[in-house]
Amino acid sequence: MKTKPFFNLSRLKHLLILAYLAAAVIAIRLIDIQFISHSRYTQAAEQNRTQILYQTAPRGRILAAGGEVLAGSQPAFSLYYLPAFEQNSQDYLESLSSDIANYLGEDKEKLLRLLKKADKSGKAIALAQNISPKTAFSFAELQSYYSGLYLLEESKRYYPSGAFLAHLLGYMGTMDNKFWSLRDDSLDYRLNSKIGKSGIEKRYESELKGRDGGLLLEVDYMGRVKKKIKDNYGRAGADVYTTINYDVQKAAEEGIKNSITGRGAVVALDPRSGAVLAMVSAPDFDPNIFVPFSDEERTVLKRSIPEYNLAIQGLYPPASTFKSITAIAGLETGRLKVEEETTCDGKVYMNGREFKCWKKHGPHIDFWEGMAQSCDVYFYELGSKVGASHIERIQRLFRFGRQTGIDLPGEKSGNIYGPSKRARNKTYWFGGDTLNLSIGQGELLLTPIQMAVFASTLANKGNIWRPYYVDKVVSAEGETLFKAEPDLLSRVELKPGVFDIISKALKGVVDNATGRAAKVEGIEVHGKTGTAQNPHGDDHGWFMAFANRPGEEPDLAVAVFVEFGKGGAGAAAPIAREIIKTYYGVGRENVK
Repeated sequence: MKTKPFFNLSRLKHLLILAYLAAAVIAIRLIDIQFISHSRYTQAAEQNRTQILYQTAPRGRILAAGGEVLAGSQPAFSLYYLPAFEQNSQDYLESLSSDIANYLGEDKEKLLRLLKKADKSGKAIALAQNISPKTAFSFAELQSYYSGLYLLEESKRYYPSGAFLAHLLGYMGTMDNKFWSLRDDSLDYRLNSKIGKSGIEKRYESELKGRDGGLLLEVDYMGRVKKKIKDNYGRAGADVYTTINYDVQKAAEEGIKNSITGRGAVVALDPRSGAVLAMVSAPDFDPNIFVPFSDEERTVLKRSIPEYNLAIQGLYPPASTFKSITAIAGLETGRLKVEEETTCDGKVYMNGREFKCWKKHGPHIDFWEGMAQSCDVYFYELGSKVGASHIERIQRLFRFGRQTGIDLPGEKSGNIYGPSKRARNKTYWFGGDTLNLSIGQGELLLTPIQMAVFASTLANKGNIWRPYYVDKVVSAEGETLFKAEPDLLSRVELKPGVFDIISKALKGVVDNATGRAAKVEGIEVHGKTGTAQNPHGDDHGWFMAFANRPGEEPDLAVAVFVEFGKGGAGAAAPIAREIIKTYYGVGRENVK
């Protein structure tokens, strides 16, 4: 029987094809390793022979408009033990643990166990993190005795003025699981990273976050430290420049702090753009308590901080400040004649119910006197003439019942009050409701920032700007990453002369009547007081105003609210006066 040869031509051909394919695969793989993925494999190899002790980079600063630092960084230190390639003696480790325990207030035996573990594995270990410079100085002395100790200088958030502007700046805290799952991988977060939790710190987290550095260690194949290679210094985050006027903010905070209750809010705006010049919410808190050194923990203080931002979340009746809206409705409908007089005997009756005036103003009350003296009876009668529907329409023109649009979470929209809303809710509107609406009481609710926007709109005669508080963001290299532009939300169009009449009336309030406590020599101040009824205690005090130098356009609008202040004239207007004086430099040699 004849057999076939093993190495026939066909079989040899198939073997050659397989050999060529194998060679091609190997060649492609070599090309990938040597050229295409060279940097990736090099990096992986480097990581296998190195270890990094991460170093937190300085966070970007937050600054006031004049360059004053509102949030910055200060040194903090981490203490590491870098074991020698040969294990240290028992006496060495015991002496080291004893000395460290004395400075840290830690248990000596616990530290000794950590040191032994590190010495046995040969791997670097953190003994203490985020320690103050004072404590770190003590460890610097120990380094001369113990070669294995290493102090790594890092950066910690610091608020040099404490509670100053706290609600707007916000505070920081340790990253949670939710943020970790949504994090930006390009910003090299770690599980114990500190991030912004509220305010500017949260809103501009990605800009403020720097790029961390660290100490690069060479290790062997088992991860044991062989030597220090170099320090890779981090890159600071971008600086956020706010629109806040430092001196005006300081005057506003001191004003609320020294008020009758120490509780309230202030918002000051530039009516030409909507830039926020000051924002106060009291009671406040010191954001430094959230970023303490590990040797000065202040956990107890964190439990009672007032996170509620009264400036954008507090809802209150506008009271007599709203009489400007009633007056505008009267002028727009032609039912308000400024020289037409009425008589105030301290009360009026509607459907058998008595509605009181805060004071018996007597006969011959015209519009100018009615506004200056904040006569309720005058505005009861005006409101009845005008009608609630027209007053409600003017509210809507000024965007009452809507958020101002400031870029802060949690802003309240307030509550508009009028017959159309009652109709939607299928309830009746009564004559007494119109009287309450006419003087800013009842279900109408505003926030302090809405009041400031209202004052700003009266000041510039119709422009409603979106409030904003960041002017620009600048990188560590000096590049402008963001520059704010004013955002006009809407325009209030009124009959010719209406804004001028309201402005004149508000100036009379400050010059001669209830707003006298806000009068500033050499400055034209237009304002209105308000006393909001409060069923839960003392009445609240309001004062809203705008101001300008004679012959110039208004460049300051302010709303002051004192919770439980009993009245706007006594509690809120004096605070506004100090803010206005500060803004215009009245009483200082170097005026603005």
